[in-house]
Amino acid sequence: MTAPETLIGDVPGVGRPAARALAVQGLTTLAQLDGRDWAELAQLHGVGPAAGRRLQARLEEHGAGMLNPPAPEKREDRVTKGATGKVAKDIKTAATDVDPAEYVAGLDARRSREGARLLEIFGEATGERPTMWGASMIGYGEVHYRYATGREGDTFQIGFSPRKAELALYGIQGFPRSDELLERLGKNRRGAGCVWVRKLEDIDEDVLAELVAHCWENGPAPEGERG
Repeated sequence: MTAPETLIGDVPGVGRPAARALAVQGLTTLAQLDGRDWAELAQLHGVGPAAGRRLQARLEEHGAGMLNPPAPEKREDRVTKGATGKVAKDIKTAATDVDPAEYVAGLDARRSREGARLLEIFGEATGERPTMWGASMIGYGEVHYRYATGREGDTFQIGFSPRKAELALYGIQGFPRSDELLERLGKNRRGAGCVWVRKLEDIDEDVLAELVAHCWENGPAPEGERG
C-alpha cells in the first residue's frame, strides 16, 4: 500500500500552522511524508507532536509512515467529582428513584439488618444521602470516569451492595491509608472493583467508618481542580 495524495491540511486535527510550515518545505501531501524523519520535521515552527501523531496515524493506515515518529500520547484513567451525563451507550447501570431504605428492608433478615447498619455508617461518614444504582448498589456522591481507552460514564463515588452471598464495598481502595485500614478491618478479600465481606460481624465497624470517611475525603476533585 502507498500513502495517499491527501493534502496535509485536510487531515483532521492538523492545524494551519503545521500545514503551512510543512508546505514551506515542499511537503503538501501525506505521500510526501512517507519515509521522512519526524525528528527533523518536529524542529519546524508550528509543527507539534499532536499534528505528528495524527499524520503518522493516517500514514500507518496505508502501510506507510515517518521515521522516528512522535511517541503515542500517554493517556491515563481519569475520575472527577460530579456527573456529566456523558455515558457509553452500552452502560445500563444508572441512578434510580428506588428508596435505598425500602430496598434494604425487603432483603432477608440478616442482610436487611446489615444493610440498615451500612446505611448508617456510610451516611454518617460521608454526610450524603444514599442513592440506588442499578438493582442492588447503594451509592453516595457522583463521579465521572474516563478510561484511557476513551470509554466513559457516571457512577457513585463510594457505596455498598448487600448481596446475598457477600457484602460488596465500593470506592475504598487506592487511597493513602486504604491498605492500612483494610488490614485492620477484619476478614475481607479485595477484588478489582470492590472489597468483599461475608458478614458484617467479621469486621470492625469503627475501622470501616474511619475507612469510608478517609476515602470520601480523599476522593476525586471536581473537573478543573485536579493537579
